[in-house]
Amino acid sequence: MTMRMLKLPANADQKPDPELDLEDLETNFNAMLKIRGDISGKDFFFAFPGQAWAMVPQEGNYRCFRTFGLGAGRIEEVEDGWRIYNREVLYYLDPDTGEILNEWSNPLLGGKKVEVFHIANDPVNGVFSRKSNPVLAPPYPYIAYGDVIAFQWDFYISKPAAMNRADYPLYSSGDMDNHAELWGIQGRKSDVLNPDITSGQCSLSWSRVADWLPFMEMGNSPGRMIFHSQCVKLTGGVTELPRYILDYTEKHYPKYLEAPTEWNGPQMTSTNGEFKKYIDAKTGQGKLSQ
Repeated sequence: MTMRMLKLPANADQKPDPELDLEDLETNFNAMLKIRGDISGKDFFFAFPGQAWAMVPQEGNYRCFRTFGLGAGRIEEVEDGWRIYNREVLYYLDPDTGEILNEWSNPLLGGKKVEVFHIANDPVNGVFSRKSNPVLAPPYPYIAYGDVIAFQWDFYISKPAAMNRADYPLYSSGDMDNHAELWGIQGRKSDVLNPDITSGQCSLSWSRVADWLPFMEMGNSPGRMIFHSQCVKLTGGVTELPRYILDYTEKHYPKYLEAPTEWNGPQMTSTNGEFKKYIDAKTGQGKLSQ
């Protein structure tokens, strides 16, 4: 077997795969869509259990949470590519028992109890465009080996923070939000080549490097949060979720068990923006002091 990668130098003498040439833009694009989504337009679902760690410079690393996320998506072909309709929820769990948390004793603040704010992003819509969206445009970096295809997405984001330091000193790490979302998307060549399969098997890895979670009440103390999850496409639907996760979602976040149906343009819901709305509504103002 031969390993192939995107855009090697000419002297690497990489020959195209005669069955599936992922150097070709359209082939690359269609392979990613079939692995990541469902080209028939049906809903698809991902479950992503993982962990979240705190890294404090010159002090140590702390396993703060286990996590469990669920994503519900749908893709739709349009003139320049494919729209993705998506929403996602992620729960913070006790690192030892796996219990879904409502409050948490922050070990970095001497055990101070804080209210947990789970991630609930709706919608997370975008366009996989051939030309107009350089962030999501093909060809996507890949490794191909035998029946394995693995695509890589790396997003490095820098934008004004949802909560600034002056108005939200307890919750804001700074006036800029600098974070990374790192994805590996793995599927099977045989699924891509099979015309009877519209949604190939898929496993993903997801890592996030970011500032403190606002609900941790860390302000601008030195440190970062590291998330790492392994994800699987639930080919049989949401009934394949762990029972307690499904029960909790049906009770508290039922709309996350299906993909959005309305398109209002690309919209990337911000968890920190949602937390800001929550705090503003709770306090009746936008300013809290430490």
